[in-house]
Amino acid sequence: MKIAIAVEGKTVAPHFGKCPEFLIADIKGGKLIQSETLLISKHSPGYVPELLHSKNIQRILCGGIGTTAAAFFHTYGIQVITSVSGDVIQVLDAFKSGTLLANQPNFCIPGSKGC
Repeated sequence: MKIAIAVEGKTVAPHFGKCPEFLIADIKGGKLIQSETLLISKHSPGYVPELLHSKNIQRILCGGIGTTAAAFFHTYGIQVITSVSGDVIQVLDAFKSGTLLANQPNFCIPGSKGC
């Protein structure tokens, strides 16, 4: 399974639409097979979902995401996991082991602070 984690610094980005990069991880049987960093040059509507779809991503992990972006991901069959926070490596380890805790859906409202 290939996942993408929205990254800002060394933590999970609080808002998908503003993250500068993604950690792309290929996981099989709970083990990391391969990983890479994907830098994002722009966040225009539909661009990142299409890019991640082209890389065969099946799930995206982030803090929050707008409903329009989430709809693009769903169109491509990519599951969106929101309310994820913390150190990226710890989040990746939790995902691999099946212990990742993600809270309620976190959809960002345009113009709101903190998202």
